[in-house]
Amino acid sequence: MQEDPTSDGFWLYDLRVDTIVAGGSAVCRHVEGESFRVEGELLIFDEGQKVSMYALAALLPILPVKQRATSPNDWISTDAEIACPDPNCGGRFRVTRTDKRWFSHAETTGLPDSRKTPYWQKSEDQA
Repeated sequence: MQEDPTSDGFWLYDLRVDTIVAGGSAVCRHVEGESFRVEGELLIFDEGQKVSMYALAALLPILPVKQRATSPNDWISTDAEIACPDPNCGGRFRVTRTDKRWFSHAETTGLPDSRKTPYWQKSEDQA
């Protein structure tokens, strides 16, 4: 893994998002134990796993922030549960940082003068 601070790269955490039902019952379709993963820009669902699009809309702004390194005293580092946007629902989503991945700016930018082959198009021997 690269860690050279002078390179054009950065780290992102992989995330696991688990559905939990806390303090009551779920009004919306939240099934305890269903989950998905976030790896880079990808949302990865195992077969049969589902999430409400309204709940996902509440989660999406938080996920990129949870992927980045933050101060241990920042709330984003310590608070792991995101509530369903329905105030009457007991559904929650526990977001856990699982692993770290290295990304190159040149492989993830849209800036024409800085671009290289996108990370998702590289072959295994180029990685």
